[in-house]
Amino acid sequence: MSTTLSLRIDEATKERLEALAKRSRRSKSFLAAEAIASYVEAESWQLDEIAAGLDDLEQGRTIGHEAVAGWLRSWGGPDERKMPGR
Repeated sequence: MSTTLSLRIDEATKERLEALAKRSRRSKSFLAAEAIASYVEAESWQLDEIAAGLDDLEQGRTIGHEAVAGWLRSWGGPDERKMPGR
């Protein structure tokens, strides 16, 4: 099911959207809905990951800077280390 949403965009973006809709043979509404859905998905993922990271930090599930830095410096070398654990 879909619903209607009204929004304001600047004239230049509207013109670019119209041109893109014409070139892709899709409606402006379809392209705008796809763009919004993609943005919402990406932002939701990012905020979920930030919340999970903050929870790890609060619970003491961390890896020290020196351990991570040493691991990264070993990448590509003959003695490449495994990812440090908690």
